[in-house]
Amino acid sequence: MDLTFHNTKTRRKERFEPIDPENVRMYVCGPTVYDRAHLGNARPVVVFDVLYRLLRHVYGEEHVTYVRNFTDVDDKINARAAATGREIGEITEETIGWFLEDMGALGALQPTHAPRATGYIGEMIAMIEDLIAKGHAYAAEGHVLFKVESYKAYGKLSGRSIDDMIAGARVEVAPYKENPMDFVLWKPAEEGTPGWESPWGRGRPGWHIECSAMADALLGKSFDIHGGGNDLMFPHHENEIAQSSCAHPEGHFANFWVHNEMLQVEGKKMSKSLGNFFTVRDLLDQGVPGEVIRFVFLSTHYRKPMDWTAEKRREADRETSAWINIVLSDPELMNSETDQSKCDEQILEALSDDLNTSFALTNLKRIARFVDNSPEFLSLSYEKQFKERQVFVASAQALGFDLVKMANAKAAQPVVSNLDHWELRLVQERIEAKETKDFSEVDRLKAMLIDAGVEVRMSKEGVELVPGPDFDPAKLEALQ
Repeated sequence: MDLTFHNTKTRRKERFEPIDPENVRMYVCGPTVYDRAHLGNARPVVVFDVLYRLLRHVYGEEHVTYVRNFTDVDDKINARAAATGREIGEITEETIGWFLEDMGALGALQPTHAPRATGYIGEMIAMIEDLIAKGHAYAAEGHVLFKVESYKAYGKLSGRSIDDMIAGARVEVAPYKENPMDFVLWKPAEEGTPGWESPWGRGRPGWHIECSAMADALLGKSFDIHGGGNDLMFPHHENEIAQSSCAHPEGHFANFWVHNEMLQVEGKKMSKSLGNFFTVRDLLDQGVPGEVIRFVFLSTHYRKPMDWTAEKRREADRETSAWINIVLSDPELMNSETDQSKCDEQILEALSDDLNTSFALTNLKRIARFVDNSPEFLSLSYEKQFKERQVFVASAQALGFDLVKMANAKAAQPVVSNLDHWELRLVQERIEAKETKDFSEVDRLKAMLIDAGVEVRMSKEGVELVPGPDFDPAKLEALQ
């Protein structure tokens, strides 16, 4: 199967040919671990999780190496420790746990390696020493800086000249810099902050050298794909290329650069000042299932800005709930292993064409409508029906929706948990309705719950759902 991806480096879609089909290698920049992951942080995780799944399907699970790092030494982490009085290690350990839990709820597989920057300080120091020896870096006042003008291709990834960058960039002006664009490889550690002994005194690495050193240690001088959000293209990825190419001129660093676009909320940039900033955990705690968040993400092509809206969330909730009910209706399917070889070819073709998840989802919805007791489906023998539903489940799994696991989790929930889910959803709808002045969805949900025999108690203090004497749990399945 031919794979094609848009390569930021060449600004065109290219056929993907791995350096070594026996070891396809991908590096994606991970989070700085000082707080909960917000919704925008989750988009690259889901995008590159789908790419990871596709590579594993094409080349074999044992032939793909995926690295996503944790930046666990940073000014923001130091500031959080100073503000809270907590130990830095305690903060980073807790935040990494949060991140893995939240991304797992979105259906993301864990990468092959999840290195922490603090575990590769020795490799970073060695790379910096090598850059100095080759004339690409210099030490000054306890700092080590990369000499940007020593790398002639600087700016090629982002399409900028050094003069343009100097004119337009907000760079740190410091007397020890030979050029305003020179960036830090090593800097002194402040009192009470993490630091390591080095040839230039006690200090810590700059952000950019971390990824270069970890990629080199785990993937080698050349690897296949480097990914991340397009907000990292400059300066982070530009600087990675410069220092890695100069340290290892015999290598190519990354052959493909894949960048996802940013996320908006109801058409606006997500920000605390606009009151539309929220974390993945906020949504999960409000009762929004992880598969719903994933569905909304994948409904937009990764290279287009993604807009999170209440309507998209409702559509995703209806669709994924219907998928789960399809699996719940077939006990044999619920107890079966998913066979990825049965994945629908049109879905694989969509993903192979620059990771077109939007078109893949359209095809998955088409399959769902067919296997959800359509007349054509019902005319088949049970054996053929089961095979068609296996195709549906395998196709969903290719996009990261483990429907068998989700169906079994739902089946294991007591009825009261289902009421908790609808209570949280009604609370969220009320919040949104107060902002939009549109209470139609609140009224719809309330009417359907009452029809299912649920007493809906709404007050200024909140929402409470109580099973009434005519409560019919089966009718909860119809609440979409």
